[in-house]
Amino acid sequence: MIKKLAAAPLLLALSVSTQALAQGTANRSAPMAVPISQTVPDAQDVAYPGTMTLDIDASDITRGDYRVTQTIPVAAGTKELIVQLPQWLPGNHGPRGTLSELVALQFFVDGKPVEWKRDRVEVFAFHVMLPAGAKEVIAKFIHTSPLASAEGRITMTPEMLNLQWEKMSLYPAGHYVRRIRVKPSVTFPQGWTAASALDGMTMSGNRATWAETDYETLVDSPIFAGKNFKKWDLGQNVTLNVVADKPEQLAAKPEHIAAHKALVEEAKLAFGANHFDHYDLLLALSDKIGGIGLEHHRSSENQLEPEAFTEWDKQEWDRNLLPHEYSHSWSGKFRRPARLWTPDYRQPMQGDLLWTYEGQDQFWGAVLGARSGLQGKDMVLGMLAAWAGGFTQAPGREWRSVEDTGFDPVFASRKPKPYSSLARNEDYYTEGALVWLEIDQILREGTGGKKSIDDFAKAFFGMNPGDWGQLPFEVDEIVTKLNALYPYDWAKLIDTRINQPGQPVPLGGIEKGGYKLVWKEEPNPYTKAAMDFGKGLSLGNSIGISLDKDGKVTGTRWDSAAFNAGIVTGMQVMAVNGMAYSADDMKKAITAAKGEKGVPLELLVKRGSRFETVKVDYKDGLRYPWLERVATGKAPTGLELLLTPKRPGGAVAAAKKK
Repeated sequence: MIKKLAAAPLLLALSVSTQALAQGTANRSAPMAVPISQTVPDAQDVAYPGTMTLDIDASDITRGDYRVTQTIPVAAGTKELIVQLPQWLPGNHGPRGTLSELVALQFFVDGKPVEWKRDRVEVFAFHVMLPAGAKEVIAKFIHTSPLASAEGRITMTPEMLNLQWEKMSLYPAGHYVRRIRVKPSVTFPQGWTAASALDGMTMSGNRATWAETDYETLVDSPIFAGKNFKKWDLGQNVTLNVVADKPEQLAAKPEHIAAHKALVEEAKLAFGANHFDHYDLLLALSDKIGGIGLEHHRSSENQLEPEAFTEWDKQEWDRNLLPHEYSHSWSGKFRRPARLWTPDYRQPMQGDLLWTYEGQDQFWGAVLGARSGLQGKDMVLGMLAAWAGGFTQAPGREWRSVEDTGFDPVFASRKPKPYSSLARNEDYYTEGALVWLEIDQILREGTGGKKSIDDFAKAFFGMNPGDWGQLPFEVDEIVTKLNALYPYDWAKLIDTRINQPGQPVPLGGIEKGGYKLVWKEEPNPYTKAAMDFGKGLSLGNSIGISLDKDGKVTGTRWDSAAFNAGIVTGMQVMAVNGMAYSADDMKKAITAAKGEKGVPLELLVKRGSRFETVKVDYKDGLRYPWLERVATGKAPTGLELLLTPKRPGGAVAAAKKK
């Protein structure tokens, strides 16, 4: 009886709660999801009937707009045409289509406007309703290119333009893009010269027309055009096409062009075959057009500073761009990870193997930069040191693998992150490159110097000379080809270095190559040149912040001394130990704080309208990464052999330059 009485209040409470819940549910609407149906067809390997024409007026350099007229044939009896703007863009590794810049869209049949609707789910697709008897549809629209960097990448200035077809053309849904035919033409400003990998260009006044091609090749063949233009023949059907802000910036010396010719020669020697019928290096020397480095199969888009030729030595640190993009003709374009090849620009790309695409290419960019003489050995060693040193200060490596960073382009869109050292960025580039360096050195060590990464490159890239299609691959092929050169547990190495988080910094290639990572108080040549160019101060490896020229914090390393003192991105350092901020005074103060008896580092910082004095508990001094040779004797180390030119006389020329 006592137990029953004790349970009564509980039963009453449960009864009341159940009633309240039921009453609450009765007063709360509970909708059901509307099913999503697919209304855009998947791409099929079927030819699209007829040939599109694409005519672009790119002559309005004042307003920066591209006015497009596109004619799309349709099969008899077609009632609806579905066209798309490219969304998943090759080389961007993510959905970067510029849909917001497509405006004033209209469709016409027989001169009369017809109704269209944007797809409710796949918003890059447009459904065009056709009247009976329609034979072709004319689309008219404007691509409004950004006029300021806050709006996006600037592609048109009063001196030059960079026309990218995927931003200003539509394609029919349901077909592999290689099975869609198109004939393009562009009207340029009067007196300008254009360069593109497209074939069969003819000029009528300032209007250029190219031969009919497929839509995949069109998108893969952008244009650089400008009023200040010059080109050089680099041999092997490779041309360097340069536009500049000013004509005097085109004054390349013979030795500058010789280095670019050496790049072409060294690449062929490394990879064993060319995979293009001709290739156009497109280069803008400008601080007005938006920066770019983007690979294509028979061309690449590149931007360097206006003084790239006229201040050749000063710009050495930045000359890795062209070796990187040129190498992509092999790594990423001809040989492409299976899930990064897609039949159209609607199917999502999967970036789990980007370390084999971009990471391998980053590696070859450094190697060919050194072998060609576009960059000196010390500059490349400094670049490798900067990569390796940065990973020693990256807590994000504890939770996130290199493989997983391959998905970063999809969801992060290359935007700045609050704490990139913890979040990680697209580290498949540089950490991937260090893994490929380790692969090279294992091959050299295991075979007594008889085999190297060059042998792998010839086996992996050297088949089918002249083929400029794509050969997709999986990681198993890499393992198989490496084992054919030197039996080793390559699968385990790759799985450990790439797929597993929480691994040690990949220094194996550096150490097997006869060097070690060390720390010095002065920046290495690469880091120093990069800081001088940016007019900032990199302290990421010491107190854990980077600063612009005015002392504004542009980045804070997670769990660093500065982070723990409460210094974050966006703050501004106003004073250092009571003195107005300067980069030199900051470095002197960090040095003075070194050791147990050092002078405490005290900073006056500003955040918004609030000032605060903070003490930074740090006593290790300035720290910049270097690679230091540890091998004894004068014989070249494995790393030095890797960077040595392969062309006849190249090693002698490099030694004289040094």
